[in-house]
Amino acid sequence: MKPRHGNGRQQGNVMKNIRKFLIAGLVGAAALGAFATPQAEAAEDITYLLPAPGFLPAFSPWMLAKERGYYDDEGLNVTFQVAKGGVDVAKQVGAGNAVVGGAIGDTPILVRANGVPVKAVAVLGGRSLMQLVVNTKRDIETPADLKGKTITAMAYQDTTFYALLGVLASQGLGKDDVNAQAVGPVNIWKLFVAGESDAMASVPDWTYYAMQSGMEGIKVIPSDEYFKSMAQAIIVADETIENNPELVRKLVRATLKGMKDIMDDPDGAAVDYVKAVPQNKGKEKDMAEIFRMFTKYVYSGQETLGLMDVERLTALQEFYLEQGIVRTRTPVDELYTNQFVQ
Repeated sequence: MKPRHGNGRQQGNVMKNIRKFLIAGLVGAAALGAFATPQAEAAEDITYLLPAPGFLPAFSPWMLAKERGYYDDEGLNVTFQVAKGGVDVAKQVGAGNAVVGGAIGDTPILVRANGVPVKAVAVLGGRSLMQLVVNTKRDIETPADLKGKTITAMAYQDTTFYALLGVLASQGLGKDDVNAQAVGPVNIWKLFVAGESDAMASVPDWTYYAMQSGMEGIKVIPSDEYFKSMAQAIIVADETIENNPELVRKLVRATLKGMKDIMDDPDGAAVDYVKAVPQNKGKEKDMAEIFRMFTKYVYSGQETLGLMDVERLTALQEFYLEQGIVRTRTPVDELYTNQFVQ
């Protein structure tokens, strides 16, 4: 029999056509898929200024929010940088050198009077960040006993120092009545433990470290009892609030999640916090205790997390005016906004 070349060629052509059809279909499907599934948008880079080194437990809500991916969930790639205290943070944010920063809730009072256009958009706690810690063996039981005593503070331009002035003023004392020394965030408690100061304008982590040293005679005096200063706050420029409110909302939402985690589960939060801050490796139990102190002395007291206490802010501005710390009264509603926490 003769080979049926015609049929073979026809079969070959059919197979070629089938292959072409399949390839075209695959290419078409891939193209359709590219249009049907949009590529994920790149995370927005954000520089977040802190008033002191980020490894300090005072900044645990921020570090935990980053470690647990809360900023990532909001589409933000947050990088932390350190400024020279809360007032410097506000100035840098106001100048546009950073989108957001951390300070204390009353910081806008200090800088807005000098033309720095920033507001507090969330306050991390309903109490004061600063506690007065004294050595009772130096005959100190109340702030009135501080006259002539040496007190360590972090920095003269930090709002914890202004809170110290408020406590002193409540007892009729001024900064010239004490020997206040600005020594930075580590020496503040080490000098106190070494007996080189009689008291310190402290925050919970420094207080905890002093207690763990075995030093006797330590007494914690919450500044709320004498002067209602504020907790830490998120500071943003007016321009950002007006032009990019959704960015502010994302930053506030993610950071407050970090604080709430610490309040709800300090032990679990401490484990992840140490992952984010390797300087504290092996200190999970210590961090959990520090978190409990922050909850007790700082974070508690807010019906809505992040909400500014307007009466407290108003009273603080009056104090700053009386003390000559600021010379111009700013309308209180220009110092804060609660629009991102309600």
